[in-house]
Order: sequence, then structure tokens, then C-alpha cells
Amino acid sequence: MTADPDTTAPAIRCRALHRRFGETVAVRSLDLEVRRGECFGLLGPNGAGKTTTIEVLEGLQPADGGEVEILGMRWDRDEGAIRQRLGVQLQESEFPDRMTAGEIVRMFRSFYRQGPSTEELIDFVQLAEKAGTQVRHLSGGQRQRLSVACALAGSPDILFLDEPTTGLDPQSRRQLWDICEAFLARGGTILLTTHFMDEAEKLSDRVAILDRGQIIAQGTPAELIRSLGGAHVIEFAATVVPDDERLAQLPSVTRVTRRGESTLLTVEEPHRSLPPLLEMIGAAGGELTALTTHRATLDDVFLSMTGRALRDE
Repeated sequence: MTADPDTTAPAIRCRALHRRFGETVAVRSLDLEVRRGECFGLLGPNGAGKTTTIEVLEGLQPADGGEVEILGMRWDRDEGAIRQRLGVQLQESEFPDRMTAGEIVRMFRSFYRQGPSTEELIDFVQLAEKAGTQVRHLSGGQRQRLSVACALAGSPDILFLDEPTTGLDPQSRRQLWDICEAFLARGGTILLTTHFMDEAEKLSDRVAILDRGQIIAQGTPAELIRSLGGAHVIEFAATVVPDDERLAQLPSVTRVTRRGESTLLTVEEPHRSLPPLLEMIGAAGGELTALTTHRATLDDVFLSMTGRALRDE
């Protein structure tokens, strides 16, 4: 890793970032700072502005307003130096079908002044047994790991990952998570976009939740979940549902949220809330039609702020 003009600068900093496409504002006055050595997650539903934000930070799209600094450098004067310090894994990568995994990694390694050997890269992403296999014969998870190997070819300080596990099976997702954790353990920085709440909670030191091009919440996953006021969520549906004011008076309830036909209660102690909830529904002449409980997640944070789920289209 080479020396920076300013070694005290954060890995990524942007101020009042703005990007529009015609009449559509994709990113609106966004402020963001990513510290060196952390995994920072940009979390939000499809269309929230995650990919546009990350592509502006990567130098793949111009900003319509605001400032961007990468490792203390700026795209308008330090592009060549920045390119040597970044690894980029796009949301969709297309490789020639008849090239082998080893040939593709070797080609990408040739683009950089320094970096690991082809064999080291292949080993790092757990593709050694597939080095001689043509891309057309690789699974979806193997192609994603190949894409990450190419992003690591220049021994980057910062790794950009845009929805890296979308469409992958659970085992392939866990393999990519292991690769990310190994990169962080070596001192790297990751900016990750995802709409999977479990992925953000697993990998990210801090997250920012985006909605319609703006950050609506930011902090560690634990801090954001604590902001709900309870560690658990009771979700139910009934033929008769008491009003929010009455539900809020139930023991241990700290928040009441509606989602379609369901009602969600954020609670500290589910065992204290459930019996009086059932009694209240019965006294109103209603019947319970669905009931689940779960630990509070980032999806619940987003729902409480917007009335929509993170996975909503």
C-alpha cells in the first residue's frame, strides 16, 4: 500500500453530493465519511440511490454537485493515483465465456503496478481448483468470487462492493463474507451496498440507511436497532385490531408500526406484551389470524422511519 498525500484523511469523504438524471434526483445533498479499516454499509431498497452513490465515489459517474475525496485525493487532479488504490466489484460483471478464471485474473493483475500474484489472488477467493475452468462453466457464486479477485488485483486500500451477494445461495454468500472479513483483517476498507439486512449486520462496522437519495439514519447496526426502543418485534394480524393508542399502552411496548394488514409492536419483553395483546383482541370481538416474533433488525428500523420494508421494490 502506497503513501497518501494526507495519511490522516478518511478513506472516503463526500459533502453535499448531488446526482440527477433529467428530472430524477438520484442522490440528494449526501454527506458521508468512511474511516480507514472499517466496513461501511450503504443500506436501502432498490432505487434508493445506493449504486449511483457508489459509482460517483468510484469515479464512474460525474457528480452534479458536492465534493468527493478518496484517501485525501480528488478525482479532478489525482485520478491516476486513485485508480491504483481502489478495487471495484460492480453489481454485474461480464467476463469472456471462453477465458479461464486464471486467465482473467492474470489479465486484471497486469493493469496494476503492484499486487499479489495470480495464484495468490485465486487462492484468496477460494478458486484454486477452478483456475483452469472457463467462465461459462462457473457457478454464480464462483463468478462473484472471480469478480472480487479481479477487484483485489492491485492490492487496493479500498474495496467497493455493490450488492455482491444478490442472487447467490446461502453457502456462496457465506464464502463471500469470509473473503470480506479476511480483507478487513489485513487492514483494508470496504464500502458495501446491500439491501440484505443480515449482510449489513454481519459485515458492517457502521451503516447508513438511504431512502430516495438521502441518508435517513446512520450509526452502528446496534445503535440503530436500539433507537427503536426495544429488542424484539411482535408482528400480528387479526380480524379486529385495536387502535395504535391502545396498543401503545400495553406492557413493554415502545413503538407501534403498520405494514399492510400487519401490525408490528416493538417491545422489550415479548412475554409481558403477548397475553394482554391477545386479551385485548378477544375483548374487541376479534380473532388472531397471524402471529410471529423476532429480534429487532435494521429492516425494522427502516420500516419505523418510512412505513416500507427494505426489500420493497
